[in-house]
Amino acid sequence: MPELPEVEVTRRGIAAPLAGAQVHALRLGKPLRWPLGRAPASFAGLRIGDITRRGKYLWMPLARQGLAEGGLLMHLGMSGSLALQADAPEPGPHDHFDLVTDRGTLRLNDPRRFGAVVWSASMDDAPAAPLLARLGPEPFDPELTAARFHAALRQRRAPIKAVLLAGDAVVGAGNIYACEALFQAGIHPALRADRISLPRADRLLAAVRGTLGRALALGGSTLRDFTDVHGASGAYQAEAAVYGREGQPCPRCGAAVKRRVMSQRSTYFCAACQKR
Repeated sequence: MPELPEVEVTRRGIAAPLAGAQVHALRLGKPLRWPLGRAPASFAGLRIGDITRRGKYLWMPLARQGLAEGGLLMHLGMSGSLALQADAPEPGPHDHFDLVTDRGTLRLNDPRRFGAVVWSASMDDAPAAPLLARLGPEPFDPELTAARFHAALRQRRAPIKAVLLAGDAVVGAGNIYACEALFQAGIHPALRADRISLPRADRLLAAVRGTLGRALALGGSTLRDFTDVHGASGAYQAEAAVYGREGQPCPRCGAAVKRRVMSQRSTYFCAACQKR
């Protein structure tokens, strides 16, 4: 599943090329998670503004003759990826959205069709607003201090791994990055969030930021489907210390990395290095 680093890598790949581009046409394939919410033909002639990201959502503002006219909220779902192609071939069986512009065609390929592209009058209106309202603070937001993060953890009795995946204390730490950040912070994934001290919360927040920052530098992770807008795979998974390394030696102490299913997700950790 594309997580925050993969979505940010995608945003960086399309934001500059599409800024100010004019939309010629919008094409839909098989239905995605939610309906578009506006007639495809009505997008012709709109211009694209500065594309931003919130959590794992991309927001593409649109305008006509300089006046804001809503935008598209996009989510890559479980298996989606966006590609910007100068000369796009005919859509394949898993190509479910094309935005044809004077800078090329932005195409969403999504084999499992859990992704979404929906029109909203603004980020503060439905359907965008209720979707974005569920999200916690961005990991690199300077207002997210260790104290604020710790206060959020104090309200949760669930295992810290589950809290990270929920995304209400901080967004972006998907499964692979939650496993890696907990390892870097030396915290057992089953430890209850409300039992984490302020110093350990500070260490965990730094580990989340460091892990996500490194993933961004390496183009994200490609475990199955994800590629960037140019078709390149991410490389972070090759550097993972514990994720996907069940039975292999821990890079710190040499003990075997363990795997446990938590919140229906595979969780990898070193029982010797990560304390409850």
